Amino acid sequence: MSPSDKYVQMTTAPIPGLVARLAVPTIISMLVTAFYNMADTFFVGQIGTSASAAVGVVFSVMAIIQACGFFFGHGSGNYISRALGAGDGEDARRMAATGFFCALIAGAVLALAGIAFIRPLARMLGSTETILPYAVDYMRVILIGAPWMMASLVLNNQLRFQGSAFYSMIGIATGAIINIGLDPLLIFTFHLGIAGAAWATIISQFVSFCLLLAGTRKGGNLRIHPKNFSPTPGYLKAIVNGGMPSLCRQGLNSVGTICLNVGAGVYGDAAIAAMSIVGRIVMFANSCVIGFGQGFQPVCGFCYGAKKYNRVKQAFWFCVRTATIFLCCAAVVAFLAAPGLVAVFRKGDADVAAIGAAALRAQCCTFPLSAWIVMCNMMMQTIGKSVRASILAMARQGLFFVPAVLVLPRLFGLFGLEISQAVTDVITFAVAIPLQISVFREMDAEMAGKTENLQK
Repeated sequence: MSPSDKYVQMTTAPIPGLVARLAVPTIISMLVTAFYNMADTFFVGQIGTSASAAVGVVFSVMAIIQACGFFFGHGSGNYISRALGAGDGEDARRMAATGFFCALIAGAVLALAGIAFIRPLARMLGSTETILPYAVDYMRVILIGAPWMMASLVLNNQLRFQGSAFYSMIGIATGAIINIGLDPLLIFTFHLGIAGAAWATIISQFVSFCLLLAGTRKGGNLRIHPKNFSPTPGYLKAIVNGGMPSLCRQGLNSVGTICLNVGAGVYGDAAIAAMSIVGRIVMFANSCVIGFGQGFQPVCGFCYGAKKYNRVKQAFWFCVRTATIFLCCAAVVAFLAAPGLVAVFRKGDADVAAIGAAALRAQCCTFPLSAWIVMCNMMMQTIGKSVRASILAMARQGLFFVPAVLVLPRLFGLFGLEISQAVTDVITFAVAIPLQISVFREMDAEMAGKTENLQK
Protein backbone atom coordinates (compact mmCIF):
# COMPACT_ATOMS: atom_id res chain seq x y z
CA MET A 1 0.00 0.00 0.00
CA SER A 2 1.41 3.39 -1.01
CA PRO A 3 1.62 6.31 1.46
CA SER A 4 -1.22 8.09 -0.37
CA ASP A 5 -3.43 5.00 -0.10
CA LYS A 6 -2.69 4.81 3.63
CA TYR A 7 -3.68 8.46 4.03
CA VAL A 8 -7.01 7.89 2.29
CA GLN A 9 -7.69 4.77 4.36
CA MET A 10 -6.89 6.45 7.69
CA THR A 11 -8.94 9.57 7.01
CA THR A 12 -12.01 8.16 5.23
CA ALA A 13 -12.61 4.46 6.05
CA PRO A 14 -15.43 3.64 8.52
CA ILE A 15 -14.09 3.85 12.08
CA PRO A 16 -15.20 0.50 13.58
CA GLY A 17 -13.80 -1.60 10.74
CA LEU A 18 -10.62 0.46 10.41
CA VAL A 19 -9.78 0.40 14.13
CA ALA A 20 -10.61 -3.30 14.30
CA ARG A 21 -8.32 -4.11 11.34
CA LEU A 22 -5.47 -2.19 12.90
CA ALA A 23 -6.17 -3.46 16.41
CA VAL A 24 -6.36 -7.20 15.70
CA PRO A 25 -2.65 -7.57 14.83
CA THR A 26 -1.60 -5.42 17.79
CA ILE A 27 -3.88 -7.32 20.16
CA ILE A 28 -2.38 -10.59 18.93
CA SER A 29 1.11 -9.16 19.43
CA MET A 30 0.28 -7.97 22.95
CA LEU A 31 -1.40 -11.25 23.90
CA VAL A 32 1.47 -13.36 22.62
CA THR A 33 3.96 -11.12 24.43
CA ALA A 34 1.94 -11.33 27.64
CA PHE A 35 1.64 -15.08 27.19
CA TYR A 36 5.38 -15.59 26.88
CA ASN A 37 5.91 -13.39 29.96
CA MET A 38 3.51 -15.73 31.74
CA ALA A 39 5.39 -18.71 30.30
CA ASP A 40 8.64 -17.34 31.78
CA THR A 41 6.89 -17.05 35.15
CA PHE A 42 5.47 -20.57 34.83
CA PHE A 43 8.72 -22.32 33.89
CA VAL A 44 10.84 -20.38 36.37
CA GLY A 45 8.24 -21.18 39.02
CA GLN A 46 9.17 -24.84 38.63
CA ILE A 47 12.65 -24.00 39.97
CA GLY A 48 11.36 -22.58 43.27
CA THR A 49 9.65 -19.69 45.04
CA SER A 50 12.83 -17.59 45.27
CA ALA A 51 13.48 -18.01 41.54
CA SER A 52 9.91 -17.00 40.79
CA ALA A 53 10.32 -13.94 42.99
CA ALA A 54 13.57 -13.08 41.15
CA VAL A 55 11.63 -12.73 37.90
CA GLY A 56 9.44 -10.17 39.63
CA VAL A 57 12.50 -8.30 40.89
CA VAL A 58 14.20 -8.19 37.48
CA PHE A 59 10.92 -7.15 35.89
CA SER A 60 11.83 -3.66 37.10
CA VAL A 61 14.90 -3.68 34.85
CA MET A 62 12.85 -4.94 31.92
CA ALA A 63 10.37 -2.16 32.65
CA ILE A 64 13.21 0.37 32.37
CA ILE A 65 14.25 -1.12 29.03
CA GLN A 66 10.64 -0.96 27.88
CA ALA A 67 10.31 2.59 29.18
CA CYS A 68 13.24 3.77 27.06
CA GLY A 69 12.04 1.76 24.06
CA PHE A 70 8.55 3.22 24.28
CA PHE A 71 10.02 6.68 24.87
CA PHE A 72 11.86 6.62 21.54
CA GLY A 73 9.19 4.51 19.82
CA HIS A 74 6.16 6.57 20.80
CA GLY A 75 8.10 9.83 20.58
CA SER A 76 9.11 9.15 17.00
CA GLY A 77 5.95 7.22 16.07
CA ASN A 78 3.54 9.96 17.11
CA TYR A 79 5.53 12.47 15.08
CA ILE A 80 5.65 10.12 12.09
CA SER A 81 1.87 9.60 12.00
CA ARG A 82 1.22 13.36 12.14
CA ALA A 83 3.88 14.04 9.48
CA LEU A 84 2.38 11.42 7.16
CA GLY A 85 -1.09 12.82 7.84
CA ALA A 86 0.26 16.25 6.79
CA GLY A 87 1.85 14.71 3.65
CA ASP A 88 5.54 15.17 4.61
CA GLY A 89 7.21 11.81 3.95
CA GLU A 90 10.82 13.09 4.06
CA ASP A 91 10.30 14.55 7.53
CA ALA A 92 8.84 11.22 8.66
CA ARG A 93 11.84 9.27 7.32
CA ARG A 94 14.31 11.42 9.20
CA MET A 95 12.38 10.97 12.43
CA ALA A 96 12.18 7.19 11.93
CA ALA A 97 15.98 6.87 11.66
CA THR A 98 16.59 9.26 14.55
CA GLY A 99 14.31 7.36 16.94
CA PHE A 100 15.81 4.00 15.97
CA PHE A 101 19.49 4.87 16.35
CA CYS A 102 18.94 6.84 19.54
CA ALA A 103 17.37 3.71 21.05
CA LEU A 104 20.32 1.51 20.04
CA ILE A 105 22.77 3.91 21.66
CA ALA A 106 20.69 4.26 24.84
CA GLY A 107 20.35 0.47 25.10
CA ALA A 108 24.10 -0.04 24.92
CA VAL A 109 24.71 2.57 27.63
CA LEU A 110 22.09 0.98 29.89
CA ALA A 111 23.58 -2.50 29.39
CA LEU A 112 27.12 -1.43 30.29
CA ALA A 113 26.03 0.53 33.37
CA GLY A 114 23.72 -2.22 34.62
CA ILE A 115 26.29 -5.02 34.29
CA ALA A 116 28.95 -2.91 36.02
CA PHE A 117 26.76 -2.45 39.12
CA ILE A 118 24.65 -5.58 38.92
CA ARG A 119 24.72 -6.81 42.54
CA PRO A 120 23.93 -3.47 44.22
CA LEU A 121 21.29 -2.92 41.55
CA ALA A 122 19.65 -6.27 42.37
CA ARG A 123 19.56 -5.38 46.07
CA MET A 124 18.11 -1.95 45.35
CA LEU A 125 15.32 -3.55 43.30
CA GLY A 126 14.17 -5.55 46.32
CA SER A 127 16.18 -8.79 46.28
CA THR A 128 16.44 -10.65 49.57
CA GLU A 129 19.50 -12.81 50.32
CA THR A 130 17.71 -15.91 49.02
CA ILE A 131 16.50 -14.15 45.86
CA LEU A 132 19.79 -12.34 45.05
CA PRO A 133 21.69 -15.20 43.27
CA TYR A 134 18.75 -15.89 40.98
CA ALA A 135 18.16 -12.19 40.28
CA VAL A 136 21.82 -11.58 39.35
CA ASP A 137 21.93 -14.57 36.97
CA TYR A 138 18.69 -13.52 35.28
CA MET A 139 19.45 -9.80 35.11
CA ARG A 140 22.97 -10.13 33.68
CA VAL A 141 21.70 -11.89 30.57
CA ILE A 142 18.71 -9.58 30.13
CA LEU A 143 21.02 -6.54 30.15
CA ILE A 144 23.12 -8.04 27.34
CA GLY A 145 20.05 -7.88 25.10
CA ALA A 146 19.04 -4.33 26.09
CA PRO A 147 20.15 -2.60 22.83
CA TRP A 148 18.12 -4.73 20.44
CA MET A 149 15.23 -5.12 22.89
CA MET A 150 14.95 -1.33 23.03
CA ALA A 151 15.33 -0.91 19.27
CA SER A 152 12.70 -3.60 18.63
CA LEU A 153 10.16 -1.58 20.60
CA VAL A 154 10.96 1.47 18.47
CA LEU A 155 10.49 -0.44 15.21
CA ASN A 156 7.30 -2.03 16.53
CA ASN A 157 5.77 1.33 17.38
CA GLN A 158 6.93 3.07 14.21
CA LEU A 159 5.34 0.37 12.06
CA ARG A 160 2.09 0.63 14.01
CA PHE A 161 1.93 4.40 13.67
CA GLN A 162 2.34 4.00 9.92
CA GLY A 163 -0.71 1.74 9.87
CA SER A 164 1.38 -1.42 9.27
CA ALA A 165 0.38 -3.38 12.35
CA PHE A 166 0.59 -6.67 10.43
CA TYR A 167 4.37 -6.45 10.00
CA SER A 168 4.67 -5.46 13.64
CA MET A 169 2.61 -8.49 14.65
CA ILE A 170 4.77 -10.89 12.62
CA GLY A 171 7.97 -9.68 14.29
CA ILE A 172 6.64 -9.66 17.84
CA ALA A 173 4.62 -12.89 17.63
CA THR A 174 7.42 -14.89 16.01
CA GLY A 175 9.87 -13.87 18.71
CA ALA A 176 7.38 -14.68 21.45
CA ILE A 177 6.70 -18.16 20.07
CA ILE A 178 10.44 -18.85 19.87
CA ASN A 179 10.80 -17.71 23.47
CA ILE A 180 8.11 -20.09 24.67
CA GLY A 181 9.87 -22.97 22.90
CA LEU A 182 13.32 -22.07 24.19
CA ASP A 183 12.26 -21.66 27.85
CA PRO A 184 11.93 -25.36 28.81
CA LEU A 185 14.78 -26.34 26.47
CA LEU A 186 17.33 -23.98 28.02
CA ILE A 187 16.07 -24.16 31.62
CA PHE A 188 15.66 -27.91 31.98
CA THR A 189 17.26 -29.74 29.02
CA PHE A 190 20.48 -27.71 29.03
CA HIS A 191 20.28 -27.17 32.80
CA LEU A 192 20.85 -23.40 32.61
CA GLY A 193 18.27 -22.72 35.32
CA ILE A 194 16.92 -19.20 35.59
CA ALA A 195 19.65 -17.90 33.25
CA GLY A 196 18.13 -20.16 30.58
CA ALA A 197 14.89 -18.19 30.77
CA ALA A 198 16.83 -14.97 30.27
CA TRP A 199 18.75 -16.35 27.28
CA ALA A 200 15.46 -17.50 25.77
CA THR A 201 14.16 -13.94 26.13
CA ILE A 202 17.07 -12.12 24.52
CA ILE A 203 17.49 -14.66 21.68
CA SER A 204 13.81 -14.39 20.79
CA GLN A 205 14.00 -10.60 21.04
CA PHE A 206 16.88 -10.57 18.58
CA VAL A 207 14.82 -12.59 16.10
CA SER A 208 11.99 -10.08 16.53
CA PHE A 209 14.43 -7.23 15.95
CA CYS A 210 15.58 -8.72 12.64
CA LEU A 211 12.03 -9.36 11.42
CA LEU A 212 10.84 -5.89 12.39
CA LEU A 213 13.80 -4.30 10.63
CA ALA A 214 12.91 -6.31 7.52
CA GLY A 215 9.30 -5.08 7.87
CA THR A 216 10.45 -1.49 7.38
CA ARG A 217 11.32 -2.45 3.79
CA LYS A 218 7.86 -3.83 3.02
CA GLY A 219 4.45 -2.39 2.20
CA GLY A 220 5.49 1.19 1.56
CA ASN A 221 6.86 1.62 5.09
CA LEU A 222 9.59 4.10 6.01
CA ARG A 223 13.03 2.54 5.60
CA ILE A 224 15.60 2.94 8.34
CA HIS A 225 18.84 4.34 6.88
CA PRO A 226 21.87 5.84 8.69
CA LYS A 227 21.95 8.81 6.31
CA ASN A 228 18.57 9.93 7.72
CA PHE A 229 19.81 9.93 11.32
CA SER A 230 19.20 13.56 12.37
CA PRO A 231 19.68 14.11 16.12
CA THR A 232 18.92 17.82 15.82
CA PRO A 233 17.36 19.77 18.69
CA GLY A 234 14.05 19.91 16.83
CA TYR A 235 13.74 16.14 16.39
CA LEU A 236 15.02 15.38 19.87
CA LYS A 237 12.51 17.83 21.35
CA ALA A 238 9.72 16.16 19.36
CA ILE A 239 10.78 12.73 20.69
CA VAL A 240 10.81 14.07 24.24
CA ASN A 241 7.37 15.65 23.84
CA GLY A 242 5.83 12.57 22.26
CA GLY A 243 7.68 9.98 24.32
CA MET A 244 7.68 11.53 27.78
CA PRO A 245 4.26 10.10 28.75
CA SER A 246 5.52 6.59 27.90
CA LEU A 247 8.75 7.16 29.80
CA CYS A 248 6.78 8.39 32.80
CA ARG A 249 4.35 5.49 32.60
CA GLN A 250 6.89 2.74 32.09
CA GLY A 251 9.63 4.30 34.20
CA LEU A 252 7.35 4.87 37.15
CA ASN A 253 6.02 1.37 36.62
CA SER A 254 9.56 0.22 37.37
CA VAL A 255 9.72 2.45 40.45
CA GLY A 256 6.33 1.16 41.55
CA THR A 257 7.46 -2.44 41.09
CA ILE A 258 10.55 -1.78 43.20
CA CYS A 259 8.41 -0.30 45.98
CA LEU A 260 6.00 -3.21 45.67
CA ASN A 261 8.83 -5.75 45.95
CA VAL A 262 10.33 -3.96 48.93
CA GLY A 263 6.92 -3.74 50.62
CA ALA A 264 6.11 -7.36 49.85
CA GLY A 265 9.51 -8.49 51.13
CA VAL A 266 8.31 -7.76 54.68
CA TYR A 267 5.91 -10.69 54.25
CA GLY A 268 8.50 -13.06 52.74
CA ASP A 269 9.43 -14.46 49.33
CA ALA A 270 5.92 -15.85 48.92
CA ALA A 271 4.43 -12.34 48.88
CA ILE A 272 6.93 -11.11 46.26
CA ALA A 273 6.25 -14.17 44.11
CA ALA A 274 2.47 -13.79 44.49
CA MET A 275 2.43 -10.11 43.51
CA SER A 276 4.71 -10.87 40.55
CA ILE A 277 2.33 -13.59 39.35
CA VAL A 278 -0.70 -11.33 39.72
CA GLY A 279 1.11 -8.62 37.75
CA ARG A 280 1.62 -11.03 34.84
CA ILE A 281 -2.03 -12.18 34.91
CA VAL A 282 -3.34 -8.61 34.96
CA MET A 283 -0.91 -7.69 32.19
CA PHE A 284 -2.45 -10.43 30.05
CA ALA A 285 -5.93 -8.91 30.41
CA ASN A 286 -4.74 -5.33 29.99
CA SER A 287 -2.72 -6.26 26.91
CA CYS A 288 -5.98 -6.63 24.97
CA VAL A 289 -7.01 -3.09 25.89
CA ILE A 290 -3.55 -1.70 25.16
CA GLY A 291 -3.51 -3.54 21.83
CA PHE A 292 -6.92 -2.11 20.98
CA GLY A 293 -5.69 1.34 21.91
CA GLN A 294 -2.64 0.87 19.70
CA GLY A 295 -5.02 0.19 16.81
CA PHE A 296 -6.67 3.53 17.63
CA GLN A 297 -3.42 5.54 17.75
CA PRO A 298 -2.52 5.60 14.02
CA VAL A 299 -6.11 6.58 13.16
CA CYS A 300 -5.94 9.30 15.81
CA GLY A 301 -2.56 10.58 14.62
CA PHE A 302 -3.41 10.65 10.91
CA CYS A 303 -6.81 12.29 11.46
CA TYR A 304 -5.47 14.83 13.93
CA GLY A 305 -2.68 15.72 11.50
CA ALA A 306 -5.33 16.12 8.78
CA LYS A 307 -7.45 18.24 11.20
CA LYS A 308 -10.38 15.79 11.09
CA TYR A 309 -11.21 16.26 14.77
CA ASN A 310 -14.72 14.79 14.71
CA ARG A 311 -13.24 11.59 13.36
CA VAL A 312 -10.67 11.54 16.20
CA LYS A 313 -13.46 11.82 18.78
CA GLN A 314 -15.59 9.20 17.04
CA ALA A 315 -12.70 6.70 17.14
CA PHE A 316 -12.02 7.49 20.80
CA TRP A 317 -15.58 6.80 21.95
CA PHE A 318 -15.78 3.61 19.92
CA CYS A 319 -12.62 2.30 21.60
CA VAL A 320 -13.73 3.28 25.12
CA ARG A 321 -17.08 1.51 24.75
CA THR A 322 -15.59 -1.67 23.30
CA ALA A 323 -12.75 -1.88 25.84
CA THR A 324 -15.09 -1.29 28.80
CA ILE A 325 -17.37 -4.14 27.78
CA PHE A 326 -14.40 -6.48 27.34
CA LEU A 327 -12.88 -5.61 30.72
CA CYS A 328 -16.17 -6.11 32.53
CA CYS A 329 -16.33 -9.66 31.17
CA ALA A 330 -12.66 -10.32 31.96
CA ALA A 331 -13.10 -9.04 35.52
CA VAL A 332 -15.94 -11.46 36.25
CA VAL A 333 -14.02 -14.45 34.88
CA ALA A 334 -10.77 -13.58 36.68
CA PHE A 335 -12.55 -12.88 39.99
CA LEU A 336 -14.22 -16.29 39.99
CA ALA A 337 -11.12 -18.18 38.83
CA ALA A 338 -8.51 -16.23 40.87
CA PRO A 339 -7.22 -19.07 43.13
CA GLY A 340 -6.83 -21.47 40.21
CA LEU A 341 -5.12 -18.88 38.01
CA VAL A 342 -2.48 -18.11 40.63
CA ALA A 343 -1.95 -21.79 41.45
CA VAL A 344 -1.06 -22.52 37.82
CA PHE A 345 2.20 -20.60 38.24
CA ARG A 346 3.21 -21.85 41.67
CA LYS A 347 1.63 -25.14 42.65
CA GLY A 348 1.93 -26.44 46.17
CA ASP A 349 2.61 -23.08 47.84
CA ALA A 350 -0.50 -22.16 49.81
CA ASP A 351 0.86 -18.76 50.86
CA VAL A 352 1.51 -17.68 47.27
CA ALA A 353 -1.95 -18.88 46.22
CA ALA A 354 -3.77 -17.08 49.06
CA ILE A 355 -1.95 -13.75 48.69
CA GLY A 356 -2.18 -13.83 44.89
CA ALA A 357 -5.90 -14.66 44.80
CA ALA A 358 -6.77 -11.79 47.16
CA ALA A 359 -4.69 -9.29 45.17
CA LEU A 360 -6.12 -10.45 41.84
CA ARG A 361 -9.70 -10.18 43.06
CA ALA A 362 -9.08 -6.66 44.32
CA GLN A 363 -7.78 -5.61 40.92
CA CYS A 364 -10.72 -7.25 39.16
CA CYS A 365 -13.01 -4.78 40.92
CA THR A 366 -11.38 -1.88 39.05
CA PHE A 367 -10.58 -3.57 35.71
CA PRO A 368 -13.24 -1.67 33.70
CA LEU A 369 -11.78 1.71 34.70
CA SER A 370 -8.65 0.94 32.70
CA ALA A 371 -10.53 1.36 29.43
CA TRP A 372 -11.02 5.10 30.01
CA ILE A 373 -7.58 5.58 31.54
CA VAL A 374 -5.70 3.83 28.72
CA MET A 375 -7.63 5.44 25.85
CA CYS A 376 -7.34 8.93 27.36
CA ASN A 377 -3.62 8.51 27.82
CA MET A 378 -3.08 7.19 24.29
CA MET A 379 -5.16 9.93 22.68
CA MET A 380 -3.45 12.78 24.54
CA GLN A 381 -0.02 11.35 23.79
CA THR A 382 -0.75 10.79 20.11
CA ILE A 383 -2.07 14.32 19.44
CA GLY A 384 0.85 15.96 21.23
CA LYS A 385 -0.75 16.88 24.59
CA SER A 386 2.35 15.59 26.32
CA VAL A 387 1.99 17.41 29.64
CA ARG A 388 -1.48 16.07 30.35
CA ALA A 389 -0.57 12.64 29.00
CA SER A 390 2.48 12.58 31.28
CA ILE A 391 0.41 13.62 34.30
CA LEU A 392 -2.04 10.78 33.65
CA ALA A 393 0.75 8.28 33.06
CA MET A 394 2.53 9.34 36.26
CA ALA A 395 -0.73 9.26 38.22
CA ARG A 396 -1.37 5.56 37.74
CA GLN A 397 2.16 4.21 38.01
CA GLY A 398 3.81 6.66 40.37
CA LEU A 399 2.00 9.64 41.85
CA PHE A 400 -0.68 7.45 43.40
CA PHE A 401 0.66 3.90 43.25
CA VAL A 402 3.93 4.48 45.11
CA PRO A 403 2.23 6.26 48.05
CA ALA A 404 -0.44 3.55 48.09
CA VAL A 405 2.20 0.80 48.33
CA LEU A 406 4.04 2.68 51.06
CA VAL A 407 1.03 3.80 53.14
CA LEU A 408 -1.71 1.14 52.81
CA PRO A 409 0.37 -1.79 54.18
CA ARG A 410 1.19 0.32 57.25
CA LEU A 411 -2.51 0.86 57.84
CA PHE A 412 -3.95 -2.52 56.83
CA GLY A 413 -0.99 -4.90 56.72
CA LEU A 414 -0.85 -7.43 53.90
CA PHE A 415 -4.40 -6.53 52.84
CA GLY A 416 -3.21 -2.98 52.17
CA LEU A 417 -0.55 -4.32 49.82
CA GLU A 418 -3.11 -6.47 48.00
CA ILE A 419 -5.52 -3.57 47.34
CA SER A 420 -2.89 -0.93 46.46
CA GLN A 421 -3.31 -1.16 42.66
CA ALA A 422 -7.11 -1.14 42.85
CA VAL A 423 -7.14 1.98 45.03
CA THR A 424 -4.70 3.65 42.63
CA ASP A 425 -6.92 2.90 39.62
CA VAL A 426 -9.94 4.55 41.24
CA ILE A 427 -8.03 7.77 41.96
CA THR A 428 -6.42 7.79 38.49
CA PHE A 429 -9.84 7.39 36.84
CA ALA A 430 -11.07 10.45 38.72
CA VAL A 431 -8.07 12.45 37.46
CA ALA A 432 -8.46 11.25 33.84
CA ILE A 433 -12.01 12.59 33.46
CA PRO A 434 -11.26 16.35 33.67
CA LEU A 435 -8.03 15.96 31.68
CA GLN A 436 -9.87 14.37 28.75
CA ILE A 437 -12.71 16.91 28.92
CA SER A 438 -10.15 19.72 28.56
CA VAL A 439 -8.76 18.09 25.40
CA PHE A 440 -12.25 17.79 23.87
CA ARG A 441 -12.97 21.44 24.63
CA GLU A 442 -9.78 22.52 22.87
CA MET A 443 -10.65 20.49 19.80
CA ASP A 444 -14.18 21.91 19.76
CA ALA A 445 -12.79 25.45 20.04
CA GLU A 446 -10.39 24.84 17.15
CA MET A 447 -13.20 23.43 15.00
CA ALA A 448 -15.39 26.40 15.86
CA GLY A 449 -12.57 28.80 14.91
CA LYS A 450 -12.01 26.98 11.63
CA THR A 451 -15.72 27.18 10.78
CA GLU A 452 -15.79 30.88 11.60
CA ASN A 453 -12.81 31.54 9.33
CA LEU A 454 -14.46 29.67 6.47
CA GLN A 455 -17.63 31.69 6.87
CA LYS A 456 -15.61 34.92 6.65
